[in-house]
Amino acid sequence: MSDFAAPWELSRSRFIAEFSGLRQDQLDWSPASGVLSIGQMAAHVAGVEAYFSRQLRDLTLEPGLRRVEMSAVDGVVNDKAFPFEAGELTVDGLLGVFAETEALVRPMMDDPASIANKSLVSALGPVIDGRGALTRLAFHPAYHQGQAYLLKQLPGYPS
Repeated sequence: MSDFAAPWELSRSRFIAEFSGLRQDQLDWSPASGVLSIGQMAAHVAGVEAYFSRQLRDLTLEPGLRRVEMSAVDGVVNDKAFPFEAGELTVDGLLGVFAETEALVRPMMDDPASIANKSLVSALGPVIDGRGALTRLAFHPAYHQGQAYLLKQLPGYPS
C-alpha cells in the first residue's frame, strides 16, 4: 500500500459514513444559498476524484461521470450553477458514483510512481504534479467530512 492510499481510504470511508445513512431531506439540506448540502459535497468530492483521474490518466469519462466531474468546480470554485439540483443526489446514487471514482483513483494510489511526474490543473486553479494530486485526494474527503458533521449540528438541520 502506498503512503497515499491509507489516508485516502481512511478519509474517504469516514466521509462516506457521514452521509450514507441520511434521509433525502438531510442530504439536500443547506443552511443558506451558496452553501453546499451534504449531498452536493459528496458529488463534489467524487467530482474531484474524476477530475484528477481524467487528467492524470488521460481518460475519457462516461457522460454521467462527466457531469459528476463538473461538480469539482461548478458552483464550488466558480460562478456557474452546481450541476445537480436538490433531490437528484441520493445516497444510493452517490455510493455508486463513489464506487466508480474509486476504480479511477485506485490505480494511482496503488502505483503513485506512474503519475508522479505528470501535471494537472487543480480544481482551485494551480498546476500541480501527480504527488500533489494524490496528497490532495487523500485529504479532500476529510475536509468535507468535517463540514458535513458541522452542518448536522446547525439549527434547522432536519432531525
